[in-house]
Amino acid sequence: MNKTYTAIATSIIFSAIASNYVWADNNRHTGFANVTHVAPIYKTIKQSVPQERCWVESVREEHQPRQRNSATGTIIGGVVGGVIGNEVGRGRGNKRIGAVVGSLLGMSIANDIAHKNRSHTAQSNHVSYRDVTRCEVTEHIETKRIADGYNVSYNYQGGSYTTRMDTHPGKRIKVMVNVQPVK
Repeated sequence: MNKTYTAIATSIIFSAIASNYVWADNNRHTGFANVTHVAPIYKTIKQSVPQERCWVESVREEHQPRQRNSATGTIIGGVVGGVIGNEVGRGRGNKRIGAVVGSLLGMSIANDIAHKNRSHTAQSNHVSYRDVTRCEVTEHIETKRIADGYNVSYNYQGGSYTTRMDTHPGKRIKVMVNVQPVK
């Protein structure tokens, strides 16, 4: 029975040692140290962020009525002027000259009246307004603080140590122990 207790005690001792140390070679091994303090290390970065700004604008629109460019008025004015000129003139030669002059005068008067009517119509255009959404994108510079690592303080077998780590260590960290004889 003594042998059994001795074997159990020996396996318990070796298990306890093995859980705290992993032997790397004759002079080095790993162990675990308790973390006492963790302080994040921050760095500041700047980045360009697109930002869209939109607004509503009223836009004026003019609607022109369809214009008819007919020569009918000018032609009728010329015919009427020619008839009147023909009636006013005496004698065959005078009647021809009166007809031509009356025709030209009638065409000119009819053309002026048509042009005046077109100008009046153009001035009475229909105006309306409609809302249009306009947008523009500008670049906005944002400044951010991000974690860039951690300053970690820990205790190992009565000694206090500090190191820098990329990730948060938790409650304990794995350490490499190098044992050297003192001469």
